Parts: sequence; C-alpha cells; structure tokens
Amino acid sequence: MTRIAIIAALAGEMKPLVRGWGHERRNGVDVWRWGFDQGEWVAACAGAGQAAATRAFAEAEKAGPINQVISTGWAGALNDQLQTGRAYRVSAVVDARTGERFATSDEGGDCLLVTSPKVADGPEKQRLAAAYSGALVDMEAAAIARLAHMREIPFYCVKGISDGYNDQLPDFNRFIESDGQFQLSRFVLFSFLRPWYWPALIQMGENSRKAAQSIAESLLELLDERGQIRERNGYPNPKH
Repeated sequence: MTRIAIIAALAGEMKPLVRGWGHERRNGVDVWRWGFDQGEWVAACAGAGQAAATRAFAEAEKAGPINQVISTGWAGALNDQLQTGRAYRVSAVVDARTGERFATSDEGGDCLLVTSPKVADGPEKQRLAAAYSGALVDMEAAAIARLAHMREIPFYCVKGISDGYNDQLPDFNRFIESDGQFQLSRFVLFSFLRPWYWPALIQMGENSRKAAQSIAESLLELLDERGQIRERNGYPNPKH
C-alpha cells in the first residue's frame, strides 16, 4: 500500500484539493484522507512554522509509513517575475535558519524556495532574495524536506503565491501564536481599524483563493498525471 502525505499550514490552502475527503481533527491537527485501490493520500495541517509542520507530518504517519511527502500551501514571491494566484513546483528548499539546502525529487521543479522562521515583509523579502537567489518564501517546507531526507523518501514541494514581491501588508507575525495558530479574531479587529490595508488584504484574499485552486490542480497532476487513479476510484474532483 502506497501512502502519500501532503502537508500544509492552513486548511484553506488545501480546501479545493480535499473537498469530499474524510476529515478528522486529532491532537490539534486537521487530517483528511482519501483511499484508492492501491493506497491512500493523507493531507494534514497544524499551523504556521516548522514545529507545526513537524506535528502535522507525525500525525499523518500514525496510520502507517509514508512513502512520499509533499509540502504545499501559500508562499510569498521573492521577485516580481512570479504571478500571484499561481502554483509553482519547487526544485530545492533552503532553510534560512541553518543554511541547509534540500533538493526535491521533482524533475519539473523550476524555482528555489526559502523557508523563513517568520512571515517575510518587504525588506525581509529583499534580503532573502539577495542572500539565496530564491523565488519563493514560506515557513514550513524545510521541516518537511528534512523529515523526508531522514526517512529516505521522495520529497516534493508545490507552493501557490498569495502575496507579491512589492505588496504592502500588515505584520502577520504578531498574530501567530507559539503553536503556529493564527489569531484570526485579533487580526480582523486590527485590520478593521486600519482601512489603508483593506485594498491589499482584499487582493491577497483573491490571490489566496486562486492559489489554492492552482495548488490543487498542480498536486493532482503530480500525483496522478493521467487521472487514471481518480477515474478508477471515483475521486471527488475539486470544484472551481
């Protein structure tokens, strides 16, 4: 039996992909599962950051060994050449904290992603782009890459761009708790009182919606390029 794990930070990042899958919440981790004739796809998310990604991976492993893992979700652009709302397949991941570099198993990967310990604002995006020649930034992928390397299993990374290189957005870091959970109610109140952020946040919301759909399409192409597994097993296709 082949088990493939798909790890993200937030449920919204995988919503189009896991629509119709079985869902449960265990130990603070959202887990979705879809079984087919020769295996299972299991998706999990536990919040932002490498520690949360590690917890999500551990929960996905509880039902059995993982044969392949994919890190996915939203990311920021580190240059103005990348298109917001679109998913990109990653060729390598760099951990900005340690300098470790992990290649993916994806021959179709076309960009470098940098994993940062915090949400990158404009100046930090510029620094990361200059230091690593990266194209994307996230907070989780390096943890999943490291776990895959330790287990000697294939690692893939597909990220959708929620915010562009020059976008002027609030500091999201102040709303992320130590366990990686986002304090939505506090952020909504903060944003409500600062209308100058509204246009950028509305645009980010639209980018995120499009990116989640593009992520789902890219993941399904990666997992089942010809659609044979889905057709044979009645897969609940993502809705546009």
